[in-house]
Amino acid sequence: MKEIKITNNDSGQRVDRFLKKYLNKANTSFIQKMIRKKNIKLNGAKVEPEDVLKLDDVLQVYLSDETIDKFREKKTLNQTSIHFKVVYEDDNLLIVNKPVGLSTQPDLTSPKNLIDEIKLYLDAKQENISFTFKPAVCNRLDKNTSGLVIAAKNYETLKQTNKAIRERKIKKLYITKVHGIVQRDLELKDFIIKDGFKNMVKVVKEESENTKEIITYARPLSTESKFTWLEIELETGRAHQIRAHLSSIGHPIVGDKKYGKKDNEHYQMLHAYKIILNGFENELSYLNNKEIESPISDREIL
Repeated sequence: MKEIKITNNDSGQRVDRFLKKYLNKANTSFIQKMIRKKNIKLNGAKVEPEDVLKLDDVLQVYLSDETIDKFREKKTLNQTSIHFKVVYEDDNLLIVNKPVGLSTQPDLTSPKNLIDEIKLYLDAKQENISFTFKPAVCNRLDKNTSGLVIAAKNYETLKQTNKAIRERKIKKLYITKVHGIVQRDLELKDFIIKDGFKNMVKVVKEESENTKEIITYARPLSTESKFTWLEIELETGRAHQIRAHLSSIGHPIVGDKKYGKKDNEHYQMLHAYKIILNGFENELSYLNNKEIESPISDREIL
């Protein structure tokens, strides 16, 4: 018999859905049968599939260790070294500096990705202990963009962070180097349309059925020969937004092979350097007004 104590990460779920994640190789009929035969109990009493788990509940699973192991898939992560740097960490939130060349999530182009590395990092610290919740990133960066990525260690933090991002309460600032001289602050408002075949986006002036609004603010910091360093703030956060938007006004990012021009840089000069947190409630309200920075001098290439 195995006892499972329910944590914040796993509360609020139906019993049958929790068990389907916990015994992830078992089919639904097996789960239903175990509940019906009272091989599964909640706090020592009979349980129904639709019962909702609460914090500190205890599930009793009356199965042998061998049977439990049979129905639990052993997921192994790519045993890579850790390439990111931790910039901020507490019990709920992890903010890391992602290097150029590391995908945020798994893709077909590389065995290395940030989310697997974060799981490895937390496993080593014995903090990734939820039965059904795994750490999740809340914002993504292109593979060749460096900088700050937010990861939630538990479900409540993930939910609140995603809500704050969706409501535009978390401010994300970037530094980039672009071709040409920019002499004044820019407020760019256009629409974007995706070309899935080319994995590119196109900036257009008119709204249509397949477009999404994009709003980008750019502030010149300094000039360098025929180039300008800009601070970028996003009102909206679309894929490739900064790269495509700046290219559309004749100031492509240095090193951007997809939206830019041929130059001597191997990687695009775009770095997510600051995050200002807001929009958190209750036990996470301590995060409000925190400013997390990673200067472009900390930019690394994988």
